[in-house]
Amino acid sequence: MPILFIIFGLRFFFYSNEHLPIHIHVRNADGEAKFEVEEVKLVSNKGLKNKDINLA
Repeated sequence: MPILFIIFGLRFFFYSNEHLPIHIHVRNADGEAKFEVEEVKLVSNKGLKNKDINLA
């Protein structure tokens, strides 16, 4: 699980052998969300607050 960067307590990472489309995971103490990269959009959210989603 390579971590790209950590900012404001949000950890941005990906799994090296994961499926398409290209996406990134964002995690903090509250939960985790997944965003597609090509056309940036939220795919799933499991516990992240709206302010953290908007920040990500």
